Order: sequence, then C-alpha cells, then structure tokens
Amino acid sequence: MPTVQFTHGLTSTSEWTGVPLATILKEAGLQRGAKWLLAEGGDAAAMTRSIPLDKAMKDCFLAYGQNGEAIRPEQGYPLRLMVPGYEGNINIKWLRRIEVSDAPFMTREETSKYTDLLPSGKAVQFSLAMEAKSVITSPSGEMMLDGHGFHEITGLAWSGRGAIRRVDVSADGGRTWRQAALQGPVLPICHTRFRLPWNWDGGDAILQSRCVDDTGYVQPTLGQLIAVRGLNGPLGSIYHLNAIQSWHVASDGKVTNVHHY
Repeated sequence: MPTVQFTHGLTSTSEWTGVPLATILKEAGLQRGAKWLLAEGGDAAAMTRSIPLDKAMKDCFLAYGQNGEAIRPEQGYPLRLMVPGYEGNINIKWLRRIEVSDAPFMTREETSKYTDLLPSGKAVQFSLAMEAKSVITSPSGEMMLDGHGFHEITGLAWSGRGAIRRVDVSADGGRTWRQAALQGPVLPICHTRFRLPWNWDGGDAILQSRCVDDTGYVQPTLGQLIAVRGLNGPLGSIYHLNAIQSWHVASDGKVTNVHHY
C-alpha cells in the first residue's frame, strides 16, 4: 500500500506521513449510495464526526508520522485522520473506527455542539470548511508597546478553501486600510504570514486585519457575521468565529482585546 508525504494542513512547516483515505476506502469496497463517513476517536470523549464522502475521497489521509517520526501521543498516536481545510475537531485523533453510510450520523459533536442556533430556532449544521480568517499576533493582547514610533505589525492568515491572496491592515478600527506584505511560501490551506510597518503616533488605536482568499471570500466584521449566523452563533459560542479581530492600543502602550462591530 502506498505511503505518501503530505504538506497539506494549517502549517506548511509540518510534514505528515500517511496513506490516502481514498486508497483504504477503495480497498474496503464502497457500496453504491455511500455519501458520508463516520470517524471515531479512541479518546475518553469518543470524538466522532461525519464527513462528506466526496471530501474523504478528495484529499483526506490517515497519518501515522509527523516530521520524520511516529505521531506523538498528544497528536493522535498511532493514527490520525487528516482533513485539510476542515475545522480542527474533525481531524480525529487516536482514530479507531471508520463507518460509511448514505446520510450524516448526527453525532453529539454535530448536533448539540459545533452548530449555530439562529433566532428562528433553526440550527445551521455541518459548517465544516474553515472560512478565511486572519489575526494580528503582534502587537496583540496583553503586550506593551515601548513607546510611539515605528513598530512592525505581524500576523497569520488562513483559509480552508484555498490560498490567501491579500491581507489589509487597519489602525483606526476599519476606517482606512493598508495592504500588508505576504511572506512566502503562500500555499493553499496553510498559514500565511503577513507584515506591515506602522508608525504609531502614541494615541489610541484599534488594530485589525482583513484577509481575502482565492475564492474571493472577504473576512467579515463581527456585525456582518452576526447578520448571517444570528446572535447565538459567534456571540453565544466559540464555534465558527472567523470575524475580524480587534486589538485596542491605549496611549500607555497596553494592548487589549475589544469587540468592534
């Protein structure tokens, strides 16, 4: 059975060794009508998620090695399912069971958890792919700037649907934007670093970053995200929150997290 080296995932610095999931499924003999796959972990919570079969056959793989050694226990030893571009909890660690069906399995993690409850009472399920998101990592929360003048704004951007094509940065809460430089390599479904020089005048500032991926998707503001997913989505849970992140820089240089719509 073929062994393949993969550089997919959220970090281009990790290299995974594994077998394409499509190879395993074909060897097992998929039946007509198969549409969904169930992956179950061997952890105490038995983390279990449904995955569309089309995605499983496209680019998922079973990983048993990372960066030239066996996967470490905290990373899912001895076997981990890798689902490029999908949210982290779907990359099941300590994989112990795979099942195929014609419908999603409606597990605990995709009914009571990882859903967005709308004001109408309906819940949005299976928001699987990570939408484009960026975040400024410096300056960021709890940091202290050592005075006004030149500072470099740096951060990370990513998208589960492709490559990052542009990142803009604002120092005034989104009123004006400047295009940041992307640091290569810029790869699909990988972290992309960005940087921008900033001359801080010493006054209050709100730093934000906004990315665009190669599908044309633009990272939304918190207000735009609430309009789509309702108040019980991004504000009522930690799931699927890809809104623009805001950092407040006070005149004394202290950086804190703020909600900015």
